[in-house]
Amino acid sequence: MSSGLNIRPEGALDLVSLGALVNRLDPGIIPFRKATECKIHVSGGEFNVAANLADCFRLNTAIVSAMVDYPVGDLIGERVKAMGVKPYYKRFKHNGVNGPNMATVYSDQGHGVRPPVVFYNRSNEAAAQLKPGDFDWNAIFAGGVRWFHSGGIFAALSETTGELIIEGMKAAKKAGAVVSFDLNFREKLWSIWGGAQKAAEVIGRIVQNVDVLVGNEEDLQKGLGIPGPEVAATSALDPKVFFGMIDKVSAKYPQVKVVATTLREVHLTNRHSWSAVAWMNGKSYIAPMCELGVLDRVGGGDGFASGLFYGLLAGETPEEAVKLGWAHGALLTTTPGDTTMVTLEQVRAFAKGGSARIQR
Repeated sequence: MSSGLNIRPEGALDLVSLGALVNRLDPGIIPFRKATECKIHVSGGEFNVAANLADCFRLNTAIVSAMVDYPVGDLIGERVKAMGVKPYYKRFKHNGVNGPNMATVYSDQGHGVRPPVVFYNRSNEAAAQLKPGDFDWNAIFAGGVRWFHSGGIFAALSETTGELIIEGMKAAKKAGAVVSFDLNFREKLWSIWGGAQKAAEVIGRIVQNVDVLVGNEEDLQKGLGIPGPEVAATSALDPKVFFGMIDKVSAKYPQVKVVATTLREVHLTNRHSWSAVAWMNGKSYIAPMCELGVLDRVGGGDGFASGLFYGLLAGETPEEAVKLGWAHGALLTTTPGDTTMVTLEQVRAFAKGGSARIQR
């Protein structure tokens, strides 16, 4: 059984991500309004996938992004290098006062019945200024590229970022790469300049170029404008709702071969039930369910996407790919920060503990 994807057997780059790099300030379990100190994590929905694939899964990956020449940019660039990701930056000078800036995400970890609170300062963000024509895709893809990834967070930043995503996807397709997109619908970001209607229009045009789509029911409804299913979910772990929407997704975008998402039921901030589902080439796959003791939930979804992509790039069966994504996402929530701190051996060992049931 196959995923239906036509994946190049080799290339100088296994995966190229296009997206914004950010620094996340994390005061741990202290709410931000009472914080006296913070940890700094380097993140970005699209970057996290490239970082996880390089560091845990030992693939050759790259990030295409904006970089500002000032100390915050230096800090971020150092972490990109430490994760083993090859950078392709459009560089911006900082005027020393108001930018352009590398964005900051603020998020405490919550605890028990108190959920994490996330907010942004993306004022005058360099990545929002990125536009078609800023990168030489032929040069980036010259040695061969197997997979190209971007996401809805980057698409939501400005009127030009979605156009750049489409340009990158078309160039990647021409180079023979599989193209993926994580819908990652963020209402706060779209509402600043476009709103729901603009979001559906931009994302709709992007998804016409996509083979692999990552997103839950809300992402599919709000990002793609696909109406919700008639069936009501019995719980957040019930895959019926997700699978109930797939027919509508494939009717609207017949070229999409894979749609996948995590399933998460939050009992307490630090205790979640966790599973994952995927629809590949007409068949449905469900990962096992496990109870997570969560240290830091940010990045779990990107952790799932990277494990899933690794499984597909490595030629694993669809069941195994879903399980690797599920296992890596689960393990990622046990460590601080947005990117991986676990090894491929740990992921494989945990994935062995469950079976991804196939539903025909």
